[in-house]
Amino acid sequence: MTTNGVLLAEQARALYDAGLHRITVSLDTLKLERFRMLTRRDTHARVLAGIEAVRQVGFTGLKLDTVVMRGDNDDELVDLIEYGKQVGAEVRFIEYMDVGGATSWTLDKVYSRAAMLARLSQCYGPIEPVVEESWAPAERFRLPDGTVFGIIASTTAPFCSTCDRSRLTADGMWYLCLYARQGIDLRQPLRAGASGEELASIIIPGWQTRRDRGAEERKALETHGRRSTLIPLDHLRKDPHLEMHTRGG
Repeated sequence: MTTNGVLLAEQARALYDAGLHRITVSLDTLKLERFRMLTRRDTHARVLAGIEAVRQVGFTGLKLDTVVMRGDNDDELVDLIEYGKQVGAEVRFIEYMDVGGATSWTLDKVYSRAAMLARLSQCYGPIEPVVEESWAPAERFRLPDGTVFGIIASTTAPFCSTCDRSRLTADGMWYLCLYARQGIDLRQPLRAGASGEELASIIIPGWQTRRDRGAEERKALETHGRRSTLIPLDHLRKDPHLEMHTRGG
């Protein structure tokens, strides 16, 4: 489960008792004013309280997702690693992705995996990759003291060919790629009383015929100098669901 953490302090115990023991919280900064600037919300203390509640309740798999943006929060990598140690969380740094025009994404705001590793190495010394078999999107690395963290480098090193992730939105649309502009409607057959077999007849062929290569296609545009914001803001005003973070799921 991934959450922005705002309601987590209130819900942590109930979630744990329901059988959920792994959770990911989005946290792009530890600084109050910067949090307000990035999120346009005054809920920083509530997010931190939620993380602490998860720790107190006893969750065994806590991750913190941080989208790293050049000039905005790239100076906090070490601070976030140290905070992760304090709360027993594995930090995952995510390259800034152009998944919708509302974020005003530009290529020069991307802080690459290489840049992250270089900055962390300056503080901690040699960093080793964690060798493991995994389909998770994050590459994991180990600091000299044994601390493990992850990096999702989907902007500079897309992994579309091995991606096994999809997204089901709150209104029943199934998107096979974060960059997909169209999804498969599962709400209508569900409300019509479709059986498990009938749903499988939609889902299985949909996934087996998947040819989405959204991140790779965006990366290829760099060589032609045509890489700009994925979806113009005026298009988002007409259809907010084109922006990843408004889809939910």
